[in-house]
Amino acid sequence: MRAADIMTTSLLTLSPDLPVATAARMLAERGVSGAPVLDKDGKLLGILTEGDLIRRLAAVTEKPRSWFLGLFGSAAAQADHYARSHGRLVRDVMTTAVETVGEDTPVEQVAALLEKRNIRRLPVVDREGRLVGIVSRADLLKVSLEAPPAAPAAASDAEIRRALSRAMREQPWIDAYFIFPEVQDGVVTIRGFCRSEEVKRGLRVLAEGIPGVREVRIETDPTPPVLLGAP
Repeated sequence: MRAADIMTTSLLTLSPDLPVATAARMLAERGVSGAPVLDKDGKLLGILTEGDLIRRLAAVTEKPRSWFLGLFGSAAAQADHYARSHGRLVRDVMTTAVETVGEDTPVEQVAALLEKRNIRRLPVVDREGRLVGIVSRADLLKVSLEAPPAAPAAASDAEIRRALSRAMREQPWIDAYFIFPEVQDGVVTIRGFCRSEEVKRGLRVLAEGIPGVREVRIETDPTPPVLLGAP
């Protein structure tokens, strides 16, 4: 599935020359926390977010920095902060460092970017940089709530065992030398030594993700101190 398949296309968009007060009222009336800012050709210039508006509102209480302290800061950074916190037009207040994705970007990559950047939405642009939609966390949530894919064809116990062993070797948090999985009739039983409840849960989730597994049983014991390297 691609970004184009889940993106929202009915959007509130703003002009860079719009007064900030008007833009804030439009966001409030639509009940959205941000809107893309476009030039006359539909190309993305930035995004006006509620964070931008709150920054501007908070600036009312800021005290002017002393001339002496200003010598130790970047003049460009100080000027940018002043413009963004005192600007009257959207172009002066908006966020311009905006992460974007293309229409063919896989939804998994979109989700990873939202998580990595800790942001709520990603504009989707075409090859000319024109905005075509936005993918939000809510759009991804709708995808996750859709019916799960059909169960894969049943696998033999030997196939499950091999797949599980490969998956375990790929995870650094698994003490593979002390974990012994068994498979019978699609039921995975994991025995051996396990250092924590979190690792047990991870093992269960990992095993449940192997095609053909019908059930997972964790029958491990606490890892003895001698195996943990204790004196």
